[in-house]
Amino acid sequence: MGKVHIEIDGQQLEAEVGSMIIEVADKADIYIPRFCYHKKLSVAANCRMCMVDVGNLPKAVPACATPVAEGMVINTKSDKAVEAQKSVMEFLLINHPLDCPVCDQGGECELQDLSVGYGNDVSRYTEGKRVVKDKNLGPLIATDMTRCIHCTRCVRFGQEVVGIREMGATGRGEHMEIGTYIESAVESEVSANIIDLCPVGALTAKPSRFKARAWELRQSSSVAAHDCLGSNVYVHHRRGEIIRVVPRENEAINEVWLSDRDRFSYEALTEGQRLLKPRIKKDGEWQETDWQSALELVAKEMKRIVGGSEGNDFGVLVGNNVTTEESYLAQKMLRGIGCNNIDFRLRRRDYSGDGRGSVRSGFNFPMSQLDTMDATLLIGADLRHEQPLAALRVRKSTGFGKAMAINPFDGEYNFRLTQELQPKPNKLAHEFARVLVAADQLRPDVLSAEAKEWLSGIEANEVHQQMAQNLIDGDSSCILMGVYVQEHPHAEVINWLAESVSAVTGSEWGYMTQGCNAAGNKIAGSVPCQSAAGGKSQSGKNAREMITQGMKGYMLINCEPDVESIWAEAALKNLTSADCVIALTPFSDGRVADYADVMLPIAGCYETSGTYVNVEGKWQSFSAAVAAKGEARPGWKVLRVLANLLEVNGFDYESSQQVIEELREKFEAVGDARIARKVPPPLEEVEESQVTRESLGLYRVDPMVRRAIALQKTPKASTHPISISRVKT
Repeated sequence: MGKVHIEIDGQQLEAEVGSMIIEVADKADIYIPRFCYHKKLSVAANCRMCMVDVGNLPKAVPACATPVAEGMVINTKSDKAVEAQKSVMEFLLINHPLDCPVCDQGGECELQDLSVGYGNDVSRYTEGKRVVKDKNLGPLIATDMTRCIHCTRCVRFGQEVVGIREMGATGRGEHMEIGTYIESAVESEVSANIIDLCPVGALTAKPSRFKARAWELRQSSSVAAHDCLGSNVYVHHRRGEIIRVVPRENEAINEVWLSDRDRFSYEALTEGQRLLKPRIKKDGEWQETDWQSALELVAKEMKRIVGGSEGNDFGVLVGNNVTTEESYLAQKMLRGIGCNNIDFRLRRRDYSGDGRGSVRSGFNFPMSQLDTMDATLLIGADLRHEQPLAALRVRKSTGFGKAMAINPFDGEYNFRLTQELQPKPNKLAHEFARVLVAADQLRPDVLSAEAKEWLSGIEANEVHQQMAQNLIDGDSSCILMGVYVQEHPHAEVINWLAESVSAVTGSEWGYMTQGCNAAGNKIAGSVPCQSAAGGKSQSGKNAREMITQGMKGYMLINCEPDVESIWAEAALKNLTSADCVIALTPFSDGRVADYADVMLPIAGCYETSGTYVNVEGKWQSFSAAVAAKGEARPGWKVLRVLANLLEVNGFDYESSQQVIEELREKFEAVGDARIARKVPPPLEEVEESQVTRESLGLYRVDPMVRRAIALQKTPKASTHPISISRVKT
């Protein structure tokens, strides 16, 4: 684009043709007051607060809706501009209530700040103020609609960013009201972002309502613990208590948004039933004890079971939001006593690819590229309910590109699909193979003879051909697989197909993972087929074998297999009948309290330092925002002491930073080279009963989310869109 030269408040600036005055001013750190303008939303120009004085124009103009022109001279602080801004502020304050002493937005309110600079000391308005009935938007968002200044940020967010028209405006002038289209709560997975967008106190967070004033809060940077994107967050806390979690801007990952799951899960740490002291079960009754006694008992039981079975009858199951440090120490400790039975993949059916593929899970292209793809093919992906922020990026790409899907369920999409196929669940791999056939017909010189032989007898129709053509035609394209694929009996075949389609069409490929740290868990070596950083290891039992075959002893690290595993019934049965179950958990409730024999309290995600590795391979370390409750300790410290009691060498760490540095050194020595998958054996037919399943759901993915009170009150907490009744049969 061309460039123009302008002047703002005496500064000579260069700007792109078509840029609005307010955009250029922001880049130059020249502040212009605003309410309705937001850099991620369309221009509405309805608040008129950003009025500026431009050249010889007779009246002030809105900076958000006025494009720059060559030689334009702009003044944001002239008498004309300031008079216009003060007049707008006077109109806004006419109907605004004096709620500042009781408003949650007080102290960080844009209207409050600007009224100091542009408001009058005394109002000239003597009539009665407008009063608006509050709307019920559900358990997450509190409303005080009398405070609303009609900026319409919340309306535009739903329509433009989310793609769901849940809110709108009715009436005109002072009779205008913001509300839902029908009398119901907002149900979007990212609905609470309107709290951050609201420039006043009309929309606030219901769980933290009236709990603290803004100036009382301390702010700590952290990483969200429930999505594989690794969303950046700020944890706001007061006197050791978490008050709220808000997004931290990172354009490469979560932009300025945050899913409701990551925003409100903290309630489990403040309102949930926390495990405050180590517990030992004696004669069926729980007894609290000290750390030394509990850890000595755990070490004794582990030695007994591992030593008596040569490591075959003890296993460790790791949660998906365990830190990389905890995961690394767990496998190092276990292998140090001669046992390799460790796994974090509680929902995986197909383990035939162990030892192949990448050292970590996920994909090898930046997350930020999702919104610039000319073509995106979704395979078994329900992005809205798995990774809501990824769905926003894909939606953005559909403004100019194409989105396609092969899903064996009725997906709820917030973007338009150009092609969609809904095969039976046990035919997902077969349907995807037909896309590879179509791609091979368009570019026949890429696949090996062995791969072509594998595809013999498979035919593509017009839809498959169009999908392949779209991937080839796009300057940038990707194949994105969801959690459903990784739970499928044909997971490795589908991964090979994705790799092959990628090679033929020139597309990127990868898959979304369950939880926030699947990539970190794999790098750490919490799998039975490899040690840390892909190192060689004698193979142990995987999660399916440990859960379905039963073992004498289990260690559960922040996971509940009776809920999270695909084999939940078998998990409950075998955990209940085991000789010893050791649970490292922040919580004291749930069925784990029924089958565990020892419960060790560990810190929650915002109470410990650690590192998460997101789906694209970014290592993000964070510090504890608050101290853990009671006698709970960071998981890495518990594992360090336990390893010393087990007399395993190399556990003299003094900080989590030393742990992650050791692992990172190993990882960087081998790199993240992806081992090409071999052509798989012919597809084996599977019964539909082996494929159809009730998904965990958006608000049941891990122990912390399941205990978040406000999230569990939402409609999406009760059922998940991919249910048995909706799967195609």
